[in-house]
Amino acid sequence: MPSEIKKLPDHLINQIAAGEVIERPSSVLKELCENSIDATASKIFIDIERGGMQRIVVRDNGTGIASSQLETALTRHATSKIQQLEDLQHIESLGFRGEALPSIASVARVTLTSNTERNNEAHVLHTEGGNNEPLKPAAHAKGTSIDVHDIFFNTPARRKFLRTEKTEFSHCEQVVKRLALVNFHVSFELRHNQKTLLVLPVAASYEDKLQRLEKILGKNFVEHAIKVEREAGNIKLWGWVAAPDFSRVQADYQYQYVNRRHIRDKTISHAVKLAYQDVLYHGRHPAYVLYLDIDPAEVDVNAHPAKHEVRFHNTRTIHDYVRQTVKQALGDVRAAPIDSRNMDKLTRYTSQQPAIQGQLATHYTPPSKTATLSVDEYKALYASPTQRSSDQSLPIERIPVPHIPAASTSEQTIPLLGYAIAQLHGIYILAQNEHGLVLVDMHAAHERVVYEQLKQQSSTAQRECQQLLVPVQLNVSASEARLVEDQKSQFESLGFDLDRLGDSAVIVRAIPQILSHSDISQLLRDVISDIEKNHARARLDEFHNELLSSFACHGSVRANRELNVHEMNALLRDMESTERSNQCNHGRPTWIQLSINDLDKLFMRGR
Repeated sequence: MPSEIKKLPDHLINQIAAGEVIERPSSVLKELCENSIDATASKIFIDIERGGMQRIVVRDNGTGIASSQLETALTRHATSKIQQLEDLQHIESLGFRGEALPSIASVARVTLTSNTERNNEAHVLHTEGGNNEPLKPAAHAKGTSIDVHDIFFNTPARRKFLRTEKTEFSHCEQVVKRLALVNFHVSFELRHNQKTLLVLPVAASYEDKLQRLEKILGKNFVEHAIKVEREAGNIKLWGWVAAPDFSRVQADYQYQYVNRRHIRDKTISHAVKLAYQDVLYHGRHPAYVLYLDIDPAEVDVNAHPAKHEVRFHNTRTIHDYVRQTVKQALGDVRAAPIDSRNMDKLTRYTSQQPAIQGQLATHYTPPSKTATLSVDEYKALYASPTQRSSDQSLPIERIPVPHIPAASTSEQTIPLLGYAIAQLHGIYILAQNEHGLVLVDMHAAHERVVYEQLKQQSSTAQRECQQLLVPVQLNVSASEARLVEDQKSQFESLGFDLDRLGDSAVIVRAIPQILSHSDISQLLRDVISDIEKNHARARLDEFHNELLSSFACHGSVRANRELNVHEMNALLRDMESTERSNQCNHGRPTWIQLSINDLDKLFMRGR
């Protein structure tokens, strides 16, 4: 016979609900700290023992709880955050369901002590597994202290799934960091096993916020942080994104906040990923701390029991807004100084080199005469580097190096990347600017310039094409020929006019003008091979960008290609006017800056 339907007792209901809200000790800590923040606390003290499995204490200086409401606070769905259904559409507090405290009290031994400005004395309430003891007077300043002992003591099935003390504390520490990264008006102190591990004072100024970022995410993140701030209508996005060269193996430095609430949202994650797609090395993850402030009526925070997820009423608008804002911030960055870690490595390396015996046979002193060609003339010479024979390149002794006056004695504007002085092993360009020496990877830099030009060209209605006087026929495999036929529209959107010819041949009638001086046969063979290998897992829009990237990579100036000084200077000017020119399409850096001070360190000058 079927069992009789019965109403569950309250303590069992609370334990079932606790399974959704309280997953581990860090869940307890999160709920308690959020209650403190909602109570307008400016100081939060956290004391943890054995990773939170034995004890979690949270003490704040917030508004407190009146003694007459202490027992009510441990009742299910009792809250001061909302009063009616309409309030759910305008939630600004972190908590609102009234589930956290009763859920915690049903699976742990809890001591709740609180005092308010109106009360003459504090009161304490002890509860064990949901069974309350009589209320007692206590000594406590304004605010609330909650002491949670022996989590899951009455649900051993849940307790056995907890991990080691180190793992559980790691989760608790991450909770504190997430809250500290958004609540700059609150000071935090974290102790574990009687040892203070983290002290974060209130961060009122921008410099104080950067110091808090440094304590939580490290100095290297702050050194690579790019400030983001944009406001349009009722949407504001601000925070910091790390430069692409500060990428991570894991997505562990990604912090997203919506209206001060830490979330994990696929819309925002995907938008940021797309913003980084042209500058991030394959397999790496971006690092960022982003805050999205939006009208509470435009977002549903009641989508997950633990409030980790939200739903936007206009997902597409949020996605495009985040992607464009982050992409613009990354595109505005032009500087790429060598970072302190690499500088230290370089200093140690050079200091270990054996002394060079003898003297250099010759040395070069740059003439003071400046180059007379204009930038436009540089570009004209640079437009066809692949057709210039190697014997036309100037030897190093004949390169006319512009004289760069000191900034204090001249009003002349020096280009950011300066002027080329030499080419090293056909790979790197050496340039002199106002700050010192600039090293440029010419292939990576040219690849970025060509890629951005191709993207701009492909987005316009009229694309510049170069008709071939004699169509080029390529013999390819049958699968490659089918691929070209299937993706013909994509090739046409880039400025190519090509068709399948028979079972295993392709005929090319026109190409993008920017690639008119490349080896068309080799270029198309390389690109078709790349597409055939990767296209099966690429979406249409990503495929379009991958195709552009592949053309740019294979159509750029190659290593061991000698450039004369005018071609090198034209490339430097193109880099200065190109977005995201710090990285190539694969995320590798295109140039670094060595200041005079950096060079002095290498040669131990001034010591």
